[in-house]
Amino acid sequence: MAMSGAQLRLPNVQVRWDRLLMLAGGTLLLAFAVLCAWQTWLIGNQSGAIRQIHAAQDDAVRALGEEISTLHDQASWAVSALDTSGLPTNSDAVLAALKQRLPQASNVELYSAGLDEVLHANYHDFGYAKAAQLMAAPDAEGVPPVQSQTEKGERRLTMVLPLGSQQKPLAWAWIEFPFAPVADRFNNLATGGGRLELHQSSDRGENLQLLAHGGSSAFDAEPEGKPVAGSSFNVVAVLPGAYIVLPQSVPIAMFLSLLGLAGAVGLLWLYVRTSPARRRVVASVEEESLSDVIAKQPAPVPAPPVVRPAAARPIAKPPAAVPVTVDPTIFRAYDIRGVVGKSLTAPVAKLLGQSIGTVMREKGLREMVVGRDGRLSGPELAGALSDGLRAAGIDVIDIGAVPTPVVYYAAYRFNTGCGVAVTGSHNPPDYNGFKIVVGGETLSEGAIQDLYKRIAANALESDEKGNLRHVDVVPDYIERITSDVQTERRLKLVVDCGNGIAGAVAPQVLEGIGCDVIQLYCDVDGNFPNHHPDPSDPHNLEDLILSVKQTGADLGIAFDGDGDRLGVVTRDGEIIFPDRMLMLFARDVLSRQPGATIIYDVKCTGHLKGQILDAGGSPLMWRTGHSLIKAKMRETGAELAGEMSGHFFFKERWYGFDDGIYSGARLLEILAGDIEGRTPEQIFATCPKGVSTPELKVEMAEGEHYRFMEKFREKANFGDATLITIDGVRADWPDGWGLVRPSNTTPILVLRFDADNAEALKRIQDLFRTQMLAVDPTLKLPF
Repeated sequence: MAMSGAQLRLPNVQVRWDRLLMLAGGTLLLAFAVLCAWQTWLIGNQSGAIRQIHAAQDDAVRALGEEISTLHDQASWAVSALDTSGLPTNSDAVLAALKQRLPQASNVELYSAGLDEVLHANYHDFGYAKAAQLMAAPDAEGVPPVQSQTEKGERRLTMVLPLGSQQKPLAWAWIEFPFAPVADRFNNLATGGGRLELHQSSDRGENLQLLAHGGSSAFDAEPEGKPVAGSSFNVVAVLPGAYIVLPQSVPIAMFLSLLGLAGAVGLLWLYVRTSPARRRVVASVEEESLSDVIAKQPAPVPAPPVVRPAAARPIAKPPAAVPVTVDPTIFRAYDIRGVVGKSLTAPVAKLLGQSIGTVMREKGLREMVVGRDGRLSGPELAGALSDGLRAAGIDVIDIGAVPTPVVYYAAYRFNTGCGVAVTGSHNPPDYNGFKIVVGGETLSEGAIQDLYKRIAANALESDEKGNLRHVDVVPDYIERITSDVQTERRLKLVVDCGNGIAGAVAPQVLEGIGCDVIQLYCDVDGNFPNHHPDPSDPHNLEDLILSVKQTGADLGIAFDGDGDRLGVVTRDGEIIFPDRMLMLFARDVLSRQPGATIIYDVKCTGHLKGQILDAGGSPLMWRTGHSLIKAKMRETGAELAGEMSGHFFFKERWYGFDDGIYSGARLLEILAGDIEGRTPEQIFATCPKGVSTPELKVEMAEGEHYRFMEKFREKANFGDATLITIDGVRADWPDGWGLVRPSNTTPILVLRFDADNAEALKRIQDLFRTQMLAVDPTLKLPF
């Protein structure tokens, strides 16, 4: 009987071992699947982290290259502008002049053309690295690279520049700059979870680490860094670590994870299927009928009755505040502009401030610069705008009554990237408006309309936590320009500010760069009692032309109401249109930045493209509008841009925003620095011109100018002309062109014509007149 019992129990023991193997195998496969899933995540995360650190490495190389390029340009400009006649006998005077031109330099020294004093120096005292950099300069291909050296425990940027040509130098300049700006820019970069290291390579193959920034867990430095242009520096990416044991391939790791999961599910399913308890339940259920199973179910418990509370008394609501009506037509293509007291009021300005503040909060920005021009409505509107910004939780830096470019400058100076200029620009006294920069981007088109949509939907922040402080940034702005721009000889100017806000700043800047200034209508008066502050209209330049002739001045300079546009007249009374000024600016910039992109708007002369190409640049025609031009500059990396309205945008040596005052200083630098000693009239004569008109304007009802252009695009027929429709309609022929476009600031059509001769100009004007009157016979055309 015992043997028989053992034989009966043996199969049960065998079944338990099988099930234990199933459970163990399923558990192990499940753990394997989890491990592979974790490895898949690590591999994917590691790949993303590597992409981020490489992107951060590229950003660092670009940022440091820009910093070094700026310093090198400043030094090159200072060296190239020196009077080196008589070297080496007057080396002390040349050195003093160079130090004066480079106040930001920590140290400046001059060495002979043959570097004899370096060759025979005691290198222990002189410095081995310094001697090596100086002696390598004559053999360098191109510009000698910028390096870093330590002087008395302080790290500095060092460069060597020739006075004269590098092949036949008259002397060598040793220039040291503080290293801190480069270190600050490097340390403020995002690293994407890894670490960046700034190294300096030597001609002996050594690679010295100067700086390190980023996560402490990073490891596995790449063997070679990416070089920083113009220097001996390179940026090394130190990749973030991860404990990866599988092949670093997301598809393979994912496949192994799914394979392990499928095996685990299969084994665990078999384990459950072979459970003795489950077999007994299945057998028991198979012996019962359906009615037996249903009969064993518990009876349902009735739901308790629903007790409805007595109706509550309605709570009286406080009376709603009277809503502020906001006119959507004030939200234009590249700024906000309206009539004060009608479409533009203090409550509207406050809502606009809240809307701008809401956008800033979403972008993680918390500080805004606010300035205003000299219009009588400026203080009230700027105050209401600031109240709205502060209600949205934004801190406001109020810089008071200043030109619009000073607002842009302050946004850079205080590192906010955000600024609002409360200005009506060149519009009549009853107009005012807002030019807006958020996160370094001048708002236009869709971004402007988004502000209105937020107001209309009442989707506005209202924390009421923002602070307010008042700052005078004008002295810093003047110092920044005059420390960089100086005229080689004194020019006598008449400066007409049209009673606009430029009168508070422009004369000081132009005197500071070395000019004699005769002020005309430079007292700020928001009524504009003498003439309209718009230099694009020749009638507004009549007093300036007369003053230049009466005083015998070399030149006349005019600014618009907020100082971001420039007008120029010569001693002979000729108006120098902005597209011809842009030719001079392009030649100057391209002499230092060959191949750079130069942008101009659709209203500029057809000769401009050829002039830019001849100077070695890349011309690009674009739409009119300061914010649209600035956006295109950021997209293309352009060094210079200009509009026929008188806006000029310098990226080279400046910040890329439109600044009539700075542009005037750069123009005078060019005119006074002519090496042939030519007069301004002779220099302007090198800029080709045909027969052209100024901007012609056709006034229309609000919005009607847009509707006219829609019909004109559909119906106009200009035969074999080349049509450009990026902004209005421009028709180009081999001997001239014509343009009609809708203004985005006032309800007018803007026209301009330019041709090689009077006959061609008349032919083009007649054709435009016929085509425009065919669309609207009631138009009163000014040509």
